Amino acid sequence: MTSKKYNKTNFHKHTFCEFTEVDSMTVSELKWDYKSKSGSSYSFTNEGVYRISNHWGRAANCRWRLISNSNLKVNNSQARIGYAKWSDFYPNNETENLFYIEVNFNTNEVTFQHKNNPKYNSKAVLRNASETAKVIRQIKEILETDAWAKYLDFENLDELRKEICIKLIETSISFAEIKRSLL
Repeated sequence: MTSKKYNKTNFHKHTFCEFTEVDSMTVSELKWDYKSKSGSSYSFTNEGVYRISNHWGRAANCRWRLISNSNLKVNNSQARIGYAKWSDFYPNNETENLFYIEVNFNTNEVTFQHKNNPKYNSKAVLRNASETAKVIRQIKEILETDAWAKYLDFENLDELRKEICIKLIETSISFAEIKRSLL
């Protein structure tokens, strides 16, 4: 199966992408080729695209995430600049099972990735957008609260959290079924 090739004419149509944040000095010499109605500006190169925007996440029919090394949270109030190669864009829609979930247990951060991501190891279940969002909400509840564990028999809550999260990521077993199995 050949994957779709993205470029300046189609990257903004139903895509998922992770842009890497760059500082303003990197783009000080760039010519901005396009400005959207929402105020984002774009500069195209043969290899990819620079985007300066104050809104990341859902952008029209796309899901564009800004990956930053900064401690500043991407809060969608101030403009930030990101760069992505054309090969970093993947198809996006609401119905296909395109997404998998990742958890960083050191920071308790939960996110989703696209199945075309080269890091995908085929262990995680692929889900559509709404199912992915539902499981992410459940995992956040598991990581951030402990009321759900009230009647369960366990010795180490952190180990239990990790075990349940991995089951939710790698199987289609519901959170309720997992809890029942632990009673």
